[in-house]
Amino acid sequence: MDIRLLHPSDIPHVQTTNITNLPENYFCKYYMYHQLSWPQLSYVAVDVSRPKKTPYDAPKIVGYVLAKMEEDPQDGIPHGHITSLSVMRTHRRLGLAEKLMRQSQKAMYETYGGKYVSLHVRESNVAALRLYKNTLGFKVIGTEAKYYADGEDAYSMRMDLDYLKDEADMSDDEETVGKDEGDAVGSAGKEGDGEKLRKVKVGRQLGVGELVEKNESSAA
Repeated sequence: MDIRLLHPSDIPHVQTTNITNLPENYFCKYYMYHQLSWPQLSYVAVDVSRPKKTPYDAPKIVGYVLAKMEEDPQDGIPHGHITSLSVMRTHRRLGLAEKLMRQSQKAMYETYGGKYVSLHVRESNVAALRLYKNTLGFKVIGTEAKYYADGEDAYSMRMDLDYLKDEADMSDDEETVGKDEGDAVGSAGKEGDGEKLRKVKVGRQLGVGELVEKNESSAA
């Protein structure tokens, strides 16, 4: 499974996923508006296990998150908004919805300095409420009467993005632990001669971690 940014060519397939799963549907130009205005915020989940018969086969998109930044926030605080989130029934319970949301939230924080993210959800959508509240940590901050076209009320939900700052700080701390600050001098340099050194990877980010030298004799 591959989670990547939404491309303009994905929009018809995202729209199909939306129509299949949700009662709230949008024109293609609405998806394009999101993709062109905030290209870093919307993501798709692609099932890469399906072999392509030709180079022209469309990707099998099984989930998406459509997101934006509020252009004129009433509270004056930069924040993002989840316009739509959906995963095909055949690919649920794989954690895709959470991963899509986390990617979008990270981009809101890192690219636009978003302080929090908001969304609306139907009062009757128990599964979505469970995801937002129990898994992601959203909180209900109010109810908007007759928010949906069929007259159903919506919960207004919000989640602070402070946790991303904490994660970034922790990552920086881990990457700096044990870094070489120069050769030891004097008696410290003599005592270190002959000690066995081992290289270990550190850091929480994807990719190749930095290599630092760890003094094994100090643990003895």
